[in-house]
Amino acid sequence: MLIVFSTIVSVIGYRGITEALLDQYNKGALLIANTAALSVNADDMDSYINSGGETQEYKAVWEDLSQLCNSSGSTFIYVIQPDVTDYEHITFFFSTINEETSYTLYDFGYVRQTTNDDYKEKYKKLYEGTSSSESEIVIRDKGYIETDAHITAMVPLKDSSGKTRGILCVQRQMENLTNVRRSYVRKVNAALVIIAAIVVIGQCFYLYRVFLRPIQKITNEAGRFARENVTTGEKLTNSVKNKDEIGVLARSIDTMEEQIVSYVDNLTKVTAEKERISTELSLATKIQTSMLPGIFPPYPHRSDFSIFASMTPAKEVGGDFYDFFLIDDDHLAMIIADVSGKGIPAALFMMASKILLDNLGLSGAEPVEVLTKANEQICKDNKADMFVTVWYGVLEISTGKVKAANAGHEYPAIKGKDGVFTLFKDKHGFVLGGMKGMKYHQYEFQMDHGDTLFLYTDGVPEANNDKDEMFGTDRMIDALNTQPDAQPEILLENVKNSVTKFVNDAEQFDDLTMLCIKRT
Repeated sequence: MLIVFSTIVSVIGYRGITEALLDQYNKGALLIANTAALSVNADDMDSYINSGGETQEYKAVWEDLSQLCNSSGSTFIYVIQPDVTDYEHITFFFSTINEETSYTLYDFGYVRQTTNDDYKEKYKKLYEGTSSSESEIVIRDKGYIETDAHITAMVPLKDSSGKTRGILCVQRQMENLTNVRRSYVRKVNAALVIIAAIVVIGQCFYLYRVFLRPIQKITNEAGRFARENVTTGEKLTNSVKNKDEIGVLARSIDTMEEQIVSYVDNLTKVTAEKERISTELSLATKIQTSMLPGIFPPYPHRSDFSIFASMTPAKEVGGDFYDFFLIDDDHLAMIIADVSGKGIPAALFMMASKILLDNLGLSGAEPVEVLTKANEQICKDNKADMFVTVWYGVLEISTGKVKAANAGHEYPAIKGKDGVFTLFKDKHGFVLGGMKGMKYHQYEFQMDHGDTLFLYTDGVPEANNDKDEMFGTDRMIDALNTQPDAQPEILLENVKNSVTKFVNDAEQFDDLTMLCIKRT
């Protein structure tokens, strides 16, 4: 701000001094020019020219001009006639010079090229009478100037008929102008340096007292707290009393220390609580896992079928479940289900649903009866508005006939006589727990020797990768058909490996549950 202010003042002062001095130079030069013009009779210009400057009258005029040039401090006083055809050249008829200068004096009749377009334009105006006044001024103080910075005043010499016969010019050097301006700039610069030094020293002292010292205290306190993690009891705001942002920072540090100490205390309690919850979740996982068949082969004495199942929850506990059990020696019940939601609520709902379906299934009821009664029981006390999708089937082991019913669950995949897995698009009923009084459809299909049934939850086809693409049933069928004749355990492993490869680094979105049975 100081530099900008000084620059503005300097420019204004510089221009003001220049304009004032130029005005004085202009007025002085014009006064001398008008005075000198009184000594030259324009009616006698022809006699001056014809005599070659040798007459007494010419010499008397020259002497008057010379005395005026020296007494007025002018550099040159001269009379010229321009070439009126193009004003490119001028001819000197009177030329006087100040005795204290060392510039060149032009002789009578000397012809030279017009200095520049500015002079040419002024000559033309004076000769053709187009000038706004009876005089013209030329200022030269930029670029290369043979006789240094100067000002030239011009007045026309008119004869008695009013015709311009010549131009009288007075040239004055502008040494005073340049010296005054140079002195002014030096003084302004010196004043700027002194004031800047005072301001910088004062500002340094102010910054140290108001900013640096408080910041140093804040920094030291922050470092101490980072090492010790305890408050000292002495608040930082007691020593930093700033009312500005630094004061706000000091208060923030005090508040931060108090909050961190409080946070650490709370974190210790939360960590202990989290460890307790983690222990309980681990126990819940074991309980949930123990409720699902987990020993394979489950019926080692049976050689007429092989069965395998797995469940990988998205969280510690999940809402998917599977189950299978012998109703009698010739009938095997199979269940796969998916509870809405995830985590502990879904796990609790899953356990209740599994127990209910198992009890109804063990009674020997038809699949459609099992789903109908289960739906009524779940809807009766379902205050959480949760639901479960279920596929329930019963295999008659001796004949291979399967009776099944579907409550909003995924289509099963079957490998039959053609030797490849395909989706069996059965008729869906409504989910269990969604609405009372729902009717379900029971259907049958045949499993011959070597046929395989694959059941799964939506966590398989809806597994997402990092590009937000779903695995889909087509990829699932392709994974099954890589080894369609393999045992159930291998088939499940192939599907799981294919899902894992597809998902890559993306987080598991849903529980992954599969059940597979092969009639052997």
